[in-house]
Amino acid sequence: MQIKKFLLLGILCTYVIFSKAQTTSSSVSGQLKSSAGEPVSAATIKLRNSSYGAISDQNGFYKVTNVKPGDYIVEIRAIGFKSQKKSIKIGNGEDVKLNLGLDEDVKEMETVNVIGRTKAQEVNRQAFNVTAIDATKLYNTTLDISGALDRVAGVRVRESGGVGSNFNVSLNGFSGNHIRYFIDGIPMDNFGSSFQINNIPINVAERVEVYKGVVPMWLGSDALGGAVNIVTGNRHRNYVDASYSYGSFNTHRSVINAAATSESGLTVQLSAFQNYSDNNYKTDLKLRLQNDMVPEKRASSVRRFNDTYHNETLIANVGVVNKSFADNLLFGITLGQNYKEIQTAARPESVYGQLHRRGRIVMPSLKYKKTNLIKGLDLTVNANYNLGYEKTIDTARADYDWDGIRDPKPTLGERDGGQLAKYKNNNGLGTAMLSYKISDHHSVAVNNVFSTFNRKTDDLLFPEKNALDPAKKMDKNVLGFGYGYDVENKLSLNLFGKYIYLNNVIGSRNVNKSTEKLGYGMALAYYIIPDLQLRTSYELTNRMPEANEIFGDLENQAASPNLKPEKSDNLNLGIVYGFKINEVNRFSVTANAIYRYSGDFIYNKFVGGTSGSQNLLIADNRSGVRTTGIDGEIRYSYKNWLSAGATVTYQKLRNLQKYDPKPDGGFYENESVVYLDQMPNIPYFFGNADVSASFKNVLRKGNNLTVGYNLLYVNSFWLYWPSLGSTSGDDKNGIPTQVAHDMNFVYSMKNGRYNVSLEVKNITNKPVFDNFSLQKPGRGFYLNFRYFINKS
Repeated sequence: MQIKKFLLLGILCTYVIFSKAQTTSSSVSGQLKSSAGEPVSAATIKLRNSSYGAISDQNGFYKVTNVKPGDYIVEIRAIGFKSQKKSIKIGNGEDVKLNLGLDEDVKEMETVNVIGRTKAQEVNRQAFNVTAIDATKLYNTTLDISGALDRVAGVRVRESGGVGSNFNVSLNGFSGNHIRYFIDGIPMDNFGSSFQINNIPINVAERVEVYKGVVPMWLGSDALGGAVNIVTGNRHRNYVDASYSYGSFNTHRSVINAAATSESGLTVQLSAFQNYSDNNYKTDLKLRLQNDMVPEKRASSVRRFNDTYHNETLIANVGVVNKSFADNLLFGITLGQNYKEIQTAARPESVYGQLHRRGRIVMPSLKYKKTNLIKGLDLTVNANYNLGYEKTIDTARADYDWDGIRDPKPTLGERDGGQLAKYKNNNGLGTAMLSYKISDHHSVAVNNVFSTFNRKTDDLLFPEKNALDPAKKMDKNVLGFGYGYDVENKLSLNLFGKYIYLNNVIGSRNVNKSTEKLGYGMALAYYIIPDLQLRTSYELTNRMPEANEIFGDLENQAASPNLKPEKSDNLNLGIVYGFKINEVNRFSVTANAIYRYSGDFIYNKFVGGTSGSQNLLIADNRSGVRTTGIDGEIRYSYKNWLSAGATVTYQKLRNLQKYDPKPDGGFYENESVVYLDQMPNIPYFFGNADVSASFKNVLRKGNNLTVGYNLLYVNSFWLYWPSLGSTSGDDKNGIPTQVAHDMNFVYSMKNGRYNVSLEVKNITNKPVFDNFSLQKPGRGFYLNFRYFINKS
């Protein structure tokens, strides 16, 4: 590993020395407006006879960077506008400002529609089974990243309660650690509980990319079932985007994104956000009386208690952009803290009144990127190290019921034995990627991701146990190679391979246990016409067990040190088609079929503590699981003011382990009762629908009103194996069918500078559950204020 570190350092130093001889690059930037003075977004800006280009953002701003000196013709195209050309001359190191007005022309829509696409639309045209969410369209909502994901076909986000609760993303049947999360292509494995997708506001992202099944090599991951990549982007050079919302259950959310960039390229970037909620919503959960669940006893108006959550996070970067030696060279720091009260265990049979957790993240980082290091060669380097910690506090001598009444007891802790543990999950990460464009159609890339995990536990209640605590260390390296062949609007082919190395240090004697795995795959897209795409992808992928699965999380996840790596054959087939009728009625249809065969499939099952209640989860292997399914999305828009769409997902995860394991090893001779059963506690049929209407110049020119509606549906499913229990299901536990309705109203003033929105969630106030007996909030009202100014 030391050799790899020196190699990366050598590449970077060589590059810095070499770059001093490069010509100082320039840029072209400006804003595009219609004849009515409104910003023109998603316009394509291209310097003819060159590879330079950009796409305008939602406020009409664009910037073409790293332009070499010379004479150029700037060509601008946008849907519904006449194309425009402008001759410019760019000197060495000169930044050219070019603001233009575009004239409407419906006749040009057919041609422009092929060329002018947003970044999210371009991502959706990849050969991979991918969906990109345009986050900019959701900036006036109170959604976090997980809320936006819940509207994607094939994706289901399950939460155990309100703001800050535990979450689990199901993506085409795979969930939990099968899914990997990234921010700007950097793995989020070591970001801690202060920075997770269910507490990151949507305003932090420019778009969110969801890869289902096959994951691109450049993400450098050992994901088994897919990946989520949050792209923050560099939308503006000088701007402020701030919002604050207040709503039901004393919920407060605020976020500010800002950047200041000088003409010389010096930049300061800031993102800060906070979430707070009492989460004191009403529930109709069964009362726990005398440590017994009594089905006949229900609380009609019991509010949750001991469920307060808050987190605060600051991300700051300082460095330079658009230099001859770097497109971006940023030194950063991420600081965060969170406080979470824990009311229940993995099941609500155990109720806690004072148990809570605190955590902090202190993570310095380095980001470096340079395109055309030499002609066609791009280099990206990222590194960070989390110095933070987590602390679990369980020192109350008490028992609690759902009514919140405290019953004193002589022993320490609400759980068995009590706990006051401070543990540092010190995680480090280093990534490097080199990509080379051999020609217009051929490219190759190599990517390496190294991560390290080292948990140090300080037991403050029983310090004598610290000397006996076994080492918990893990090093992982993912090395990937890729080849791409592309013919624009005709054919796209990606071939790749991944080599994964994992080393665990287990036990007080530092026993090393290493594992090596090799995977490979391909993704192919063919365009029958430019807007009709057929695509397929296949991957043999491997996933190493995560640290929390092996070592436990000191809360609700028990340790499973003998957990095996899992592997899967993933196959995707899909079609993407966009068409229009009478120029004003536009449709897009996406459909996908999936097949997975997974060996040593890792899943969580319930286990009991010393008290016998099933209040813990533990990871275990199934020798084989087969997944088949389909998902689809259809969207419709009328002109530029009406949009509607719907998604649907149906999937089956079959248990292919024919014989049950014996407690002392080996397998029973008789066929398992649950052989070929649907895997338990996984939703198999769900979908959503939405419609929104936008009205321009409401009350005064430049003020717009948008009204939207969203429907969520999840069919019921069993908590345990379907074949166990009676055929009537009277003695089975299940998660009931969920139907939730949301509404939102957004009023934007002065072309989006000032924004006010009102959201109503779960309008009908029906009880909703993602996990058994863990009820989510009822009807809630949320008011959001947002201010945006851009002076790029």
